[in-house]
Amino acid sequence: MSALAADPDLIRIGNCSGFYGDRLSAVREMLEGGRLDVLTGDYLAELTMLILGRDRMKDPTLGYAKTFLRQMEDCLGLALDQGVQIVVNAGGLNPAGLAGKLRELADRLGLTAAIAHVEGDDLVARTGELGLGQPLTANAYLGAWGIVECLNAGADVVVTGRVTDASVIVAPAAAHFGWGRTDYDALAGAVAAGHVIECGTQATGGNYSFFTEIADLTRPGFPIAEIRRDGSSVITKHPGTGGAVTVDTVQAQLMYEIQDARYAGPDVTTRLDSIELTQLGPDRVQIAAVTGEAPPPQLKVSLNTLGGFRNEMDFILTGLDIEAKAELAQKQLESWLPVRPAELTWTLARLDRPDAETEEQASAILRCVVRDPDPNKVGRAFSNVAVELALASYPGASFTAMPGDGKAYGVYTPGYVDAAEVPHIAVLPDGVRVDVPQAAETRALEPVAEPSLPQPLPDGPTSRVPLGLIAAARSGDKGGNANIGVWVRSDDQWRWLAHTLTVDALKRLLPETADLTVTRTVLPKLRALNFVIEGILGQGVAYQARFDPQAKGLGEWLRSRHLAVPEAIIDSSPEELL
Repeated sequence: MSALAADPDLIRIGNCSGFYGDRLSAVREMLEGGRLDVLTGDYLAELTMLILGRDRMKDPTLGYAKTFLRQMEDCLGLALDQGVQIVVNAGGLNPAGLAGKLRELADRLGLTAAIAHVEGDDLVARTGELGLGQPLTANAYLGAWGIVECLNAGADVVVTGRVTDASVIVAPAAAHFGWGRTDYDALAGAVAAGHVIECGTQATGGNYSFFTEIADLTRPGFPIAEIRRDGSSVITKHPGTGGAVTVDTVQAQLMYEIQDARYAGPDVTTRLDSIELTQLGPDRVQIAAVTGEAPPPQLKVSLNTLGGFRNEMDFILTGLDIEAKAELAQKQLESWLPVRPAELTWTLARLDRPDAETEEQASAILRCVVRDPDPNKVGRAFSNVAVELALASYPGASFTAMPGDGKAYGVYTPGYVDAAEVPHIAVLPDGVRVDVPQAAETRALEPVAEPSLPQPLPDGPTSRVPLGLIAAARSGDKGGNANIGVWVRSDDQWRWLAHTLTVDALKRLLPETADLTVTRTVLPKLRALNFVIEGILGQGVAYQARFDPQAKGLGEWLRSRHLAVPEAIIDSSPEELL
């Protein structure tokens, strides 16, 4: 029997995975590092679903995160001994298949384990009738209640397909406290905690702007959410692990991959503008005052399609006349190609500097990317021509690597279907199938009115410095769009940021966004702004429209840009790390 009932007023939920490929040893680290009631893991992302879809094309019995099986071979017995329930979305496109493999594993290890799974999210066989086209994968984002059914039935391990990232955290809390479907504030609080810990060490100092303030980031520990009956929580980590849990590391993850003040899910819409963060002590941050609303009537669907084939070639240009060298290489390659691919794009990255002391510092990169539905047009027909330029082009011609055959790429698009069209099925440890109803009460999403801005700072002396001297940022991808969350740590800094970093200002600081649609959301309680930049990632991460296809560095680029900052707020002391 699980340890879920150990404390009736608190449940301690850890995370061991933020993506398919995360630290393999994390399950053991979390189980051995201290007390847990539940261990969760998020293995799915937009790109992961495409990877699993291609696995399933090769072998219909696959389609799940194979690394999770390796982790369970090592640690399933340990989890059972400790009474720690495990809830993961590692089932991907084949949760039933993974559940079966886990039962085989338990039998082979001589363990008695109750294995359950959740299904119904896979809509690929119904995309025609639902108007979703003909994708390779089509998975609706389910919520927490199927997992709740499995936990209430005594499951030791629950694996799911495509549920929302936070659902694996929300469900154990809902099961433990007996929350109802309309306990929106409590559910929203758990969603906030889940959103913070589901990306693993990004909550404990990973990918964090002010990383130099953290004493030891060598091997950050994975996060834990201590969720209370009212939905409030404390984010922490096991003692003695690396990294840190501070208001800023928690806020960094809250700002990750969000859209606006309403964070919609299948069970509840969480109001991000209600969240209050408080540092309670070393590595303990409270999330409180979260309010929730009824979920929207539609479910989001993750759609992945094979878009065609892609290849690229990187030319190294060194020394003088960089622009002329690039122009010659481009003219030659395009004129030598036997047939032009459907897409052919050039990017010149001026990484060189004048009078450089090393050859690398004297060099720029010219990148040519080609895409076409026909693999032959982007395969050797392209790469052979690129290689043939080696002795016939600009002086010093060389390449970062020899090109090869074209590779298939995917296109991600979001879809939406009425929730009533999507089955949600909990398959209990004894094989009983339970139909889980979708939300009976819904509320259509609508924009939140922009809150009143604080009084602007009075005029005073300024210095032209990087924005990142006072502001942190976190950026990420949502299909072809990217978000950048920006926040500061004092009230005076907020008075300046809220009035200064407008949409127009962002477009000036990031010229690549100048012709794109950008929207801004103001979150005063977090002293934060969120920007959504539409279309900057083309057709999603697998399309690789940019050298940073997931927009991971977009926020750091913004922080590096210089602007006139009042000297009075540059000297503002940041919150002391506890």
